[in-house]
Amino acid sequence: MSDPAAWIEPWAWRQADRCLIPPRSNPPQVVGSAGWTAELQAHLQGALTSDPGSSEAWALASRLLHQPADGALRPMADQRRQQLVGERVTYVVNRNLNFTNHCLQHCSFCAFRRDAGQEGAFWHSFETLQERASLAVAAGATELCIQGGLNPDARLEGSSLRYYQALLRALQAAAPGLHLHAFSPQELLFIAEQDQRPLQAVIDGLMAAGLGSVPGTAAEVLSESVRRQLCPEKLSARQWCGVILQVHRSGLASTATLMAGHLEQPADRAAHLLTLVALQQAAWQHQVSGFSEFVLLPFIGAQAPAALRQRVGRDQPDRTAMLTLTAQARLLLDRWFVNHQPSWVKLTLAGATEALRWGCNDLGGTLMEETITSMAGAQGGTSQTPDDLAAAARSLGRPVAQRSTLYGEVGSAPCP
Repeated sequence: MSDPAAWIEPWAWRQADRCLIPPRSNPPQVVGSAGWTAELQAHLQGALTSDPGSSEAWALASRLLHQPADGALRPMADQRRQQLVGERVTYVVNRNLNFTNHCLQHCSFCAFRRDAGQEGAFWHSFETLQERASLAVAAGATELCIQGGLNPDARLEGSSLRYYQALLRALQAAAPGLHLHAFSPQELLFIAEQDQRPLQAVIDGLMAAGLGSVPGTAAEVLSESVRRQLCPEKLSARQWCGVILQVHRSGLASTATLMAGHLEQPADRAAHLLTLVALQQAAWQHQVSGFSEFVLLPFIGAQAPAALRQRVGRDQPDRTAMLTLTAQARLLLDRWFVNHQPSWVKLTLAGATEALRWGCNDLGGTLMEETITSMAGAQGGTSQTPDDLAAAARSLGRPVAQRSTLYGEVGSAPCP
């Protein structure tokens, strides 16, 4: 087995170990039924400011992650959202481009990956992707979100990096000025491994080709015991943290995600969220933006491989459980993550609209097409119009505005 730190900078590998907070056994006193209070919230945020890896932070985070949906949880999360970002709901007009589902890994939850030549496999040409990018421009998009499987044949002149650079440049040529939000930490590390070159050279090379920010996917749950069951071939939790640290230090923002509702326990969720706070603190200490938003990704099991589907015992998300986690994440992440986004693809637009009452302030992107989650059997559809997203926000009496990828102003939302 190769050295897991082979392509990651030594400083990032060391700091990843410090930032990665492992799950602990929950002390009996934190699992009680006592509700969450403003006093506990203040104590948690004080502990996080001092050290998100401390015993005090862990105990308070564990208590929060065991809170039920009833009681003060939803109104407290909604109030904290209002205090941090106000009433306005935002969205981005973007197009999702999954350029290939050829993949050498076999994650237990994935219904997207295919082997080359297998039924349902695809690897789109640059010309096809450019055509879709041009259509996105015509539809008013400001962003292209680009991710794919780990395709070892995706090379140009023998180099994986050159292929990915050429892909970005082709999309820039077809859609000049659009923000390129592309390539998860897993994809970045895959490119480095394929070319046997430092991760930093990959990041620098992709930025030179137009990379604007990075999706924080492939995190799933940052708990090694869960990852060994869920995605043993994927990069480790420590590797994910190391890649993110280098991405942020390079000046690129990224999103942060949590895939929940499968094999993980509250302790795994607490560890994941505490780790995100530690990583955000590391970014801010070096005066870089770090994470731009937090996105909860409920597990979809309808078309997942049978073994995991049987263990989970659920095809679609438990909406109450995911809304509860939405509120818990808002309260735990607090000022470290002011922007929270539900997934209308996974929860449906009605579910995502309800999440705006549980701590979310953003409805994500229009997408225009979506492959990964729809192939897993999600019921939320593959696209929304700006009118759809604006109407969802206004149904709650909330103002709405279009945003850029990094939450800058773009323009007014469509009128009802």
